[in-house]
Amino acid sequence: MTNTGYSLDLSEDVREVKQWVHEFARDVIRPAAHEWDEREETPWPIIQEAAKIGIYSLDFFATQWLEPSGLGIPVAFEELFWGDAGIGLAIVGTGLAAASVAAVGTHEQIAEWVPLMFGTADDVKLGAFCASEPDAGSDVGSIRTRAVYDESNDEWVLNGTKTWATNGGIADVHVVVASVHPDLGSRGQASFIIPPGTPGLEQGQKFKKHGIRASHTAEVILDDVRIPARLIVGGKDKFDERIARVREGKRGRGQAAMRTFESTRPSVGAEALGVARAAYEYALEYAQQREQFGRKIGDFQAVAFKLADMRMQIDAARLMVHRAAWMARNGKDFAHAEGSQAKLLASEVAVRVTEEAIQILGGNGYTRDYPVERMHRDAKIFTIFEGTSEIQRLVIGRTITGLPLR
Repeated sequence: MTNTGYSLDLSEDVREVKQWVHEFARDVIRPAAHEWDEREETPWPIIQEAAKIGIYSLDFFATQWLEPSGLGIPVAFEELFWGDAGIGLAIVGTGLAAASVAAVGTHEQIAEWVPLMFGTADDVKLGAFCASEPDAGSDVGSIRTRAVYDESNDEWVLNGTKTWATNGGIADVHVVVASVHPDLGSRGQASFIIPPGTPGLEQGQKFKKHGIRASHTAEVILDDVRIPARLIVGGKDKFDERIARVREGKRGRGQAAMRTFESTRPSVGAEALGVARAAYEYALEYAQQREQFGRKIGDFQAVAFKLADMRMQIDAARLMVHRAAWMARNGKDFAHAEGSQAKLLASEVAVRVTEEAIQILGGNGYTRDYPVERMHRDAKIFTIFEGTSEIQRLVIGRTITGLPLR
Protein backbone atom coordinates (compact mmCIF):
# COMPACT_ATOMS: atom_id res chain seq x y z
CA MET A 1 0.00 0.00 0.00
CA THR A 2 1.38 3.40 -0.98
CA ASN A 3 2.08 5.65 1.98
CA THR A 4 2.14 9.18 0.61
CA GLY A 5 2.49 12.37 2.59
CA TYR A 6 -0.77 14.22 3.15
CA SER A 7 -1.28 17.20 0.88
CA LEU A 8 -4.16 19.57 0.24
CA ASP A 9 -3.20 19.70 -3.43
CA LEU A 10 -4.98 17.33 -5.78
CA SER A 11 -2.73 15.35 -8.09
CA GLU A 12 -2.93 16.02 -11.81
CA ASP A 13 -4.76 12.71 -12.32
CA VAL A 14 -7.39 13.55 -9.69
CA ARG A 15 -7.85 17.05 -11.14
CA GLU A 16 -8.46 15.53 -14.57
CA VAL A 17 -11.02 13.09 -13.16
CA LYS A 18 -12.71 15.92 -11.27
CA GLN A 19 -13.11 17.93 -14.48
CA TRP A 20 -14.25 14.91 -16.48
CA VAL A 21 -16.92 13.88 -13.98
CA HIS A 22 -17.98 17.50 -13.43
CA GLU A 23 -18.63 17.94 -17.15
CA PHE A 24 -20.72 14.74 -17.23
CA ALA A 25 -22.68 15.92 -14.19
CA ARG A 26 -23.23 19.35 -15.74
CA ASP A 27 -24.12 18.23 -19.26
CA VAL A 28 -25.92 14.91 -18.70
CA ILE A 29 -27.09 14.54 -15.10
CA ARG A 30 -28.34 18.04 -14.25
CA PRO A 31 -30.61 18.47 -17.29
CA ALA A 32 -32.30 15.16 -16.44
CA ALA A 33 -32.46 15.52 -12.64
CA HIS A 34 -35.95 16.96 -12.30
CA GLU A 35 -37.50 14.46 -14.73
CA TRP A 36 -36.14 11.37 -12.98
CA ASP A 37 -36.98 12.74 -9.54
CA GLU A 38 -40.57 13.12 -10.66
CA ARG A 39 -40.66 9.71 -12.35
CA GLU A 40 -39.14 7.94 -9.31
CA GLU A 41 -37.54 5.38 -11.59
CA THR A 42 -34.03 4.06 -12.17
CA PRO A 43 -32.47 6.35 -14.80
CA TRP A 44 -31.21 3.58 -17.08
CA PRO A 45 -30.38 5.94 -19.99
CA ILE A 46 -28.13 8.03 -17.72
CA ILE A 47 -26.39 4.96 -16.30
CA GLN A 48 -25.91 3.77 -19.88
CA GLU A 49 -24.34 7.09 -20.85
CA ALA A 50 -22.06 6.88 -17.81
CA ALA A 51 -21.05 3.37 -18.85
CA LYS A 52 -20.32 4.42 -22.42
CA ILE A 53 -17.78 7.04 -21.34
CA GLY A 54 -16.30 4.83 -18.63
CA ILE A 55 -17.64 6.43 -15.44
CA TYR A 56 -19.93 3.50 -14.64
CA SER A 57 -17.37 0.71 -14.84
CA LEU A 58 -15.29 -1.51 -12.62
CA ASP A 59 -12.14 0.02 -14.08
CA PHE A 60 -13.20 3.53 -13.08
CA PHE A 61 -14.17 2.59 -9.54
CA ALA A 62 -11.06 0.45 -9.01
CA THR A 63 -8.71 3.08 -10.42
CA GLN A 64 -10.15 5.84 -8.25
CA TRP A 65 -10.30 3.59 -5.18
CA LEU A 66 -6.61 2.73 -5.58
CA GLU A 67 -5.51 6.29 -6.34
CA PRO A 68 -2.49 6.83 -4.01
CA SER A 69 -3.83 9.88 -2.18
CA GLY A 70 -7.19 8.23 -1.51
CA LEU A 71 -8.99 11.26 -2.95
CA GLY A 72 -10.05 9.81 -6.29
CA ILE A 73 -13.39 8.44 -5.07
CA PRO A 74 -14.34 11.40 -2.81
CA VAL A 75 -13.61 13.93 -5.54
CA ALA A 76 -15.49 11.96 -8.22
CA PHE A 77 -18.47 11.29 -5.95
CA GLU A 78 -18.73 14.94 -4.91
CA GLU A 79 -19.01 15.94 -8.57
CA LEU A 80 -21.60 13.26 -9.40
CA PHE A 81 -23.81 14.27 -6.48
CA TRP A 82 -23.28 17.93 -7.33
CA GLY A 83 -25.12 16.93 -10.50
CA ASP A 84 -27.96 15.19 -8.64
CA ALA A 85 -28.09 12.91 -5.62
CA GLY A 86 -30.73 10.49 -6.92
CA ILE A 87 -29.03 9.91 -10.26
CA GLY A 88 -25.65 9.97 -8.54
CA LEU A 89 -26.72 7.15 -6.22
CA ALA A 90 -28.11 5.20 -9.16
CA ILE A 91 -24.60 5.36 -10.66
CA VAL A 92 -22.55 4.62 -7.53
CA GLY A 93 -24.97 2.34 -5.66
CA THR A 94 -23.33 -0.78 -7.08
CA GLY A 95 -20.09 0.33 -5.46
CA LEU A 96 -21.25 -0.66 -1.96
CA ALA A 97 -21.83 -4.26 -3.02
CA ALA A 98 -18.54 -4.28 -4.91
CA ALA A 99 -16.68 -2.85 -1.91
CA SER A 100 -18.15 -5.50 0.39
CA VAL A 101 -16.67 -8.26 -1.77
CA ALA A 102 -13.42 -6.44 -2.57
CA ALA A 103 -12.75 -5.76 1.11
CA VAL A 104 -12.77 -9.34 2.39
CA GLY A 105 -13.47 -11.62 -0.58
CA THR A 106 -11.05 -14.16 -1.97
CA HIS A 107 -9.11 -13.31 -5.12
CA GLU A 108 -11.33 -15.73 -7.04
CA GLN A 109 -14.53 -14.12 -5.72
CA ILE A 110 -13.36 -10.62 -6.54
CA ALA A 111 -12.31 -11.61 -10.06
CA GLU A 112 -15.52 -13.51 -10.79
CA TRP A 113 -18.26 -11.46 -9.17
CA VAL A 114 -17.25 -7.80 -8.99
CA PRO A 115 -17.10 -7.38 -12.80
CA LEU A 116 -20.57 -8.95 -13.06
CA MET A 117 -21.95 -6.18 -10.85
CA PHE A 118 -21.11 -3.59 -13.51
CA GLY A 119 -21.40 -5.46 -16.79
CA THR A 120 -20.20 -3.67 -19.91
CA ALA A 121 -20.98 -0.44 -21.71
CA ASP A 122 -23.36 -2.38 -23.97
CA ASP A 123 -24.89 -4.51 -21.21
CA VAL A 124 -25.10 -2.60 -17.93
CA LYS A 125 -25.54 -4.60 -14.71
CA LEU A 126 -26.18 -3.61 -11.09
CA GLY A 127 -25.08 -4.81 -7.67
CA ALA A 128 -26.96 -4.55 -4.36
CA PHE A 129 -25.68 -4.73 -0.78
CA CYS A 130 -28.38 -6.01 1.58
CA ALA A 131 -27.78 -5.50 5.30
CA SER A 132 -30.71 -3.64 6.90
CA GLU A 133 -33.83 -5.48 8.02
CA PRO A 134 -37.32 -4.38 9.12
CA ASP A 135 -36.37 -4.93 12.78
CA ALA A 136 -32.62 -4.30 12.45
CA GLY A 137 -31.79 -1.00 10.77
CA SER A 138 -28.89 0.68 12.54
CA ASP A 139 -28.70 -2.32 14.87
CA VAL A 140 -27.03 -4.63 12.36
CA GLY A 141 -26.08 -6.88 15.26
CA SER A 142 -29.75 -7.96 15.44
CA ILE A 143 -29.94 -9.35 11.91
CA ARG A 144 -32.41 -12.25 11.69
CA THR A 145 -31.76 -13.42 8.15
CA ARG A 146 -30.28 -16.89 8.57
CA ALA A 147 -27.73 -18.77 6.51
CA VAL A 148 -27.59 -22.48 7.26
CA TYR A 149 -24.93 -24.76 5.82
CA ASP A 150 -26.34 -27.86 4.11
CA GLU A 151 -23.40 -30.24 4.34
CA SER A 152 -25.00 -32.95 2.21
CA ASN A 153 -25.23 -30.61 -0.80
CA ASP A 154 -22.32 -28.31 0.11
CA GLU A 155 -24.68 -25.33 -0.06
CA TRP A 156 -25.82 -22.40 2.03
CA VAL A 157 -29.57 -21.93 2.48
CA LEU A 158 -30.69 -18.35 3.20
CA ASN A 159 -34.04 -17.19 4.56
CA GLY A 160 -35.14 -13.72 5.65
CA THR A 161 -36.15 -10.25 4.54
CA LYS A 162 -33.87 -7.32 3.80
CA THR A 163 -35.04 -3.74 3.51
CA TRP A 164 -33.76 -0.35 2.32
CA ALA A 165 -31.59 -2.09 -0.29
CA THR A 166 -30.29 0.18 -3.03
CA ASN A 167 -30.91 -1.69 -6.32
CA GLY A 168 -32.62 -4.40 -4.26
CA GLY A 169 -34.46 -6.90 -6.44
CA ILE A 170 -33.36 -5.35 -9.74
CA ALA A 171 -29.64 -6.01 -9.22
CA ASP A 172 -27.88 -8.80 -11.06
CA VAL A 173 -25.70 -9.68 -8.06
CA HIS A 174 -26.88 -9.32 -4.46
CA VAL A 175 -24.54 -9.42 -1.48
CA VAL A 176 -26.54 -10.39 1.61
CA VAL A 177 -25.45 -10.17 5.25
CA ALA A 178 -26.84 -13.07 7.26
CA SER A 179 -26.42 -14.68 10.65
CA VAL A 180 -24.77 -18.11 10.65
CA HIS A 181 -24.27 -18.46 14.41
CA PRO A 182 -27.04 -16.43 16.11
CA ASP A 183 -25.64 -17.20 19.56
CA LEU A 184 -22.57 -15.10 18.70
CA GLY A 185 -24.54 -12.01 17.70
CA SER A 186 -22.76 -9.77 15.21
CA ARG A 187 -19.61 -11.90 15.40
CA GLY A 188 -21.49 -14.82 13.90
CA GLN A 189 -22.47 -12.99 10.72
CA ALA A 190 -21.12 -13.31 7.20
CA SER A 191 -21.84 -11.93 3.72
CA PHE A 192 -23.04 -14.13 0.87
CA ILE A 193 -22.99 -13.62 -2.89
CA ILE A 194 -26.32 -14.37 -4.58
CA PRO A 195 -25.82 -14.96 -8.33
CA PRO A 196 -28.22 -13.65 -11.00
CA GLY A 197 -31.45 -15.59 -11.35
CA THR A 198 -31.07 -17.58 -8.14
CA PRO A 199 -34.47 -19.13 -7.23
CA GLY A 200 -36.03 -17.87 -4.03
CA LEU A 201 -34.77 -14.27 -4.18
CA GLU A 202 -37.49 -11.76 -5.00
CA GLN A 203 -38.09 -8.05 -4.74
CA GLY A 204 -40.54 -7.00 -2.05
CA GLN A 205 -42.09 -3.56 -1.88
CA LYS A 206 -40.38 -0.69 -3.65
CA PHE A 207 -40.24 2.36 -1.41
CA LYS A 208 -41.58 5.77 -2.44
CA LYS A 209 -39.08 8.11 -0.84
CA HIS A 210 -38.82 11.72 0.32
CA GLY A 211 -35.62 12.22 -1.66
CA ILE A 212 -33.04 10.46 -3.89
CA ARG A 213 -36.06 9.30 -5.84
CA ALA A 214 -34.14 8.36 -8.99
CA SER A 215 -32.42 5.63 -6.98
CA HIS A 216 -34.26 2.32 -6.61
CA THR A 217 -34.79 1.25 -2.96
CA ALA A 218 -36.70 -1.91 -2.11
CA GLU A 219 -37.11 -4.94 0.10
CA VAL A 220 -35.38 -8.18 -0.84
CA ILE A 221 -37.07 -11.42 0.21
CA LEU A 222 -35.06 -14.63 0.52
CA ASP A 223 -37.08 -17.86 0.63
CA ASP A 224 -34.91 -21.00 0.78
CA VAL A 225 -32.27 -19.38 -1.42
CA ARG A 226 -29.60 -22.00 -2.14
CA ILE A 227 -26.09 -21.03 -3.19
CA PRO A 228 -22.82 -22.99 -3.48
CA ALA A 229 -20.75 -23.09 -0.29
CA ARG A 230 -17.94 -21.18 -2.01
CA LEU A 231 -20.10 -18.04 -2.20
CA ILE A 232 -19.64 -17.04 1.43
CA VAL A 233 -17.53 -13.88 1.11
CA GLY A 234 -13.96 -14.61 2.14
CA GLY A 235 -14.42 -18.37 1.92
CA LYS A 236 -15.88 -20.92 4.31
CA ASP A 237 -12.54 -22.04 5.73
CA LYS A 238 -11.62 -18.53 6.85
CA PHE A 239 -15.07 -17.97 8.27
CA ASP A 240 -14.90 -21.22 10.26
CA GLU A 241 -11.46 -20.24 11.56
CA ARG A 242 -12.79 -16.86 12.66
CA ILE A 243 -15.72 -18.45 14.46
CA ALA A 244 -13.36 -20.85 16.22
CA ARG A 245 -11.27 -17.91 17.45
CA VAL A 246 -14.39 -16.13 18.68
CA ARG A 247 -15.52 -19.21 20.62
CA GLU A 248 -12.06 -19.38 22.19
CA GLY A 249 -12.58 -15.85 23.46
CA LYS A 250 -10.22 -14.19 20.99
CA ARG A 251 -11.02 -10.86 19.40
CA GLY A 252 -12.75 -11.00 16.02
CA ARG A 253 -12.68 -8.48 13.19
CA GLY A 254 -16.24 -7.29 13.77
CA GLN A 255 -19.41 -7.83 11.85
CA ALA A 256 -19.50 -8.08 8.07
CA ALA A 257 -21.86 -5.13 7.54
CA MET A 258 -19.94 -2.72 9.76
CA ARG A 259 -16.61 -3.43 8.03
CA THR A 260 -18.22 -2.44 4.74
CA PHE A 261 -19.77 0.73 6.18
CA GLU A 262 -16.51 1.79 7.86
CA SER A 263 -14.65 1.65 4.54
CA THR A 264 -17.27 3.69 2.66
CA ARG A 265 -18.15 6.43 5.16
CA PRO A 266 -15.77 9.03 3.70
CA SER A 267 -17.34 8.38 0.30
CA VAL A 268 -20.82 9.00 1.70
CA GLY A 269 -19.54 12.22 3.22
CA ALA A 270 -18.31 13.27 -0.22
CA GLU A 271 -21.74 12.58 -1.69
CA ALA A 272 -23.34 14.83 0.92
CA LEU A 273 -20.78 17.52 0.09
CA GLY A 274 -21.81 17.43 -3.55
CA VAL A 275 -25.42 18.19 -2.64
CA ALA A 276 -24.41 20.92 -0.18
CA ARG A 277 -22.10 22.58 -2.70
CA ALA A 278 -24.75 22.53 -5.41
CA ALA A 279 -27.27 24.25 -3.12
CA TYR A 280 -24.73 26.80 -1.94
CA GLU A 281 -23.68 27.70 -5.48
CA TYR A 282 -27.28 28.09 -6.60
CA ALA A 283 -28.14 30.27 -3.60
CA LEU A 284 -25.03 32.39 -4.12
CA GLU A 285 -25.87 33.05 -7.76
CA TYR A 286 -29.47 33.82 -6.84
CA ALA A 287 -28.36 36.28 -4.13
CA GLN A 288 -26.09 38.05 -6.62
CA GLN A 289 -28.97 38.56 -9.08
CA ARG A 290 -32.19 38.84 -7.07
CA GLU A 291 -33.19 42.39 -6.13
CA GLN A 292 -35.33 43.51 -3.21
CA PHE A 293 -35.73 47.06 -1.88
CA GLY A 294 -33.60 48.30 -4.77
CA ARG A 295 -30.56 46.17 -3.88
CA LYS A 296 -29.18 42.74 -4.63
CA ILE A 297 -30.22 40.55 -1.73
CA GLY A 298 -26.59 39.45 -1.37
CA ASP A 299 -25.88 43.05 -0.27
CA PHE A 300 -27.86 42.45 2.87
CA GLN A 301 -25.77 41.31 5.79
CA ALA A 302 -28.35 38.71 6.83
CA VAL A 303 -28.00 36.93 3.49
CA ALA A 304 -24.25 37.41 3.18
CA PHE A 305 -23.71 35.89 6.64
CA LYS A 306 -25.77 32.85 5.67
CA LEU A 307 -23.63 32.37 2.55
CA ALA A 308 -20.46 32.81 4.60
CA ASP A 309 -21.51 30.11 7.05
CA MET A 310 -22.56 27.78 4.23
CA ARG A 311 -19.19 28.12 2.50
CA MET A 312 -17.25 27.71 5.74
CA GLN A 313 -19.15 24.57 6.75
CA ILE A 314 -18.73 22.96 3.33
CA ASP A 315 -14.99 23.62 3.27
CA ALA A 316 -14.55 22.31 6.83
CA ALA A 317 -16.49 19.13 6.05
CA ARG A 318 -14.48 18.56 2.87
CA LEU A 319 -11.23 18.73 4.82
CA MET A 320 -12.51 16.05 7.20
CA VAL A 321 -13.72 13.85 4.33
CA HIS A 322 -10.41 14.12 2.50
CA ARG A 323 -8.45 13.42 5.68
CA ALA A 324 -10.46 10.26 6.37
CA ALA A 325 -10.16 9.09 2.76
CA TRP A 326 -6.40 9.64 2.82
CA MET A 327 -6.11 7.76 6.11
CA ALA A 328 -8.13 4.80 4.80
CA ARG A 329 -6.09 4.56 1.59
CA ASN A 330 -2.76 4.76 3.40
CA GLY A 331 -3.49 2.24 6.11
CA LYS A 332 -3.98 4.66 8.99
CA ASP A 333 -6.25 3.46 11.79
CA PHE A 334 -9.36 5.49 12.50
CA ALA A 335 -8.15 5.89 16.08
CA HIS A 336 -10.79 8.52 16.81
CA ALA A 337 -13.46 7.29 14.38
CA GLU A 338 -12.33 9.74 11.71
CA GLY A 339 -14.51 8.03 9.09
CA SER A 340 -17.60 8.50 11.24
CA GLN A 341 -16.59 12.08 12.04
CA ALA A 342 -16.34 12.92 8.35
CA LYS A 343 -19.63 11.29 7.42
CA LEU A 344 -21.45 12.86 10.38
CA LEU A 345 -20.26 16.41 9.75
CA ALA A 346 -20.74 16.31 5.98
CA SER A 347 -24.25 14.87 6.22
CA GLU A 348 -25.44 17.43 8.76
CA VAL A 349 -23.80 20.25 6.80
CA ALA A 350 -25.75 19.12 3.72
CA VAL A 351 -29.03 19.40 5.62
CA ARG A 352 -28.18 22.84 7.05
CA VAL A 353 -26.86 24.27 3.79
CA THR A 354 -29.79 23.10 1.67
CA GLU A 355 -32.22 24.49 4.24
CA GLU A 356 -30.46 27.84 4.19
CA ALA A 357 -30.51 27.81 0.40
CA ILE A 358 -34.30 27.52 0.49
CA GLN A 359 -34.41 30.39 3.00
CA ILE A 360 -32.33 32.60 0.72
CA LEU A 361 -34.62 31.87 -2.23
CA GLY A 362 -37.71 32.44 -0.07
CA GLY A 363 -40.95 31.25 -1.60
CA ASN A 364 -39.18 30.30 -4.83
CA GLY A 365 -36.97 27.90 -2.91
CA TYR A 366 -39.99 26.05 -1.59
CA THR A 367 -41.27 25.20 -5.07
CA ARG A 368 -40.23 22.44 -7.42
CA ASP A 369 -39.51 25.06 -10.05
CA TYR A 370 -36.18 25.63 -8.31
CA PRO A 371 -33.69 22.81 -7.65
CA VAL A 372 -32.87 23.66 -4.02
CA GLU A 373 -36.20 22.12 -2.98
CA ARG A 374 -35.08 18.79 -4.43
CA MET A 375 -31.61 19.17 -2.97
CA HIS A 376 -33.07 19.70 0.49
CA ARG A 377 -35.14 16.53 0.18
CA ASP A 378 -32.10 14.62 -1.06
CA ALA A 379 -29.80 15.88 1.70
CA LYS A 380 -31.73 14.33 4.57
CA ILE A 381 -30.88 10.75 3.65
CA PHE A 382 -27.21 11.28 4.44
CA THR A 383 -28.02 11.61 8.14
CA ILE A 384 -29.83 8.26 7.98
CA PHE A 385 -28.30 5.68 5.67
CA GLU A 386 -25.03 3.82 6.24
CA GLY A 387 -25.27 4.73 9.90
CA THR A 388 -27.55 7.42 11.32
CA SER A 389 -26.14 10.57 12.91
CA GLU A 390 -26.96 9.06 16.29
CA ILE A 391 -24.99 5.90 15.47
CA GLN A 392 -22.05 7.99 14.24
CA ARG A 393 -22.01 9.89 17.53
CA LEU A 394 -22.17 6.60 19.42
CA VAL A 395 -19.22 5.22 17.45
CA ILE A 396 -17.21 8.40 18.00
CA GLY A 397 -18.14 8.53 21.67
CA ARG A 398 -17.10 4.93 22.26
CA THR A 399 -13.82 5.51 20.46
CA ILE A 400 -12.77 8.62 22.33
CA THR A 401 -13.94 7.52 25.80
CA GLY A 402 -13.18 3.83 25.59
CA LEU A 403 -16.50 3.20 27.34
CA PRO A 404 -19.37 0.97 26.14
CA LEU A 405 -21.85 3.80 25.55
CA ARG A 406 -25.49 2.82 24.94
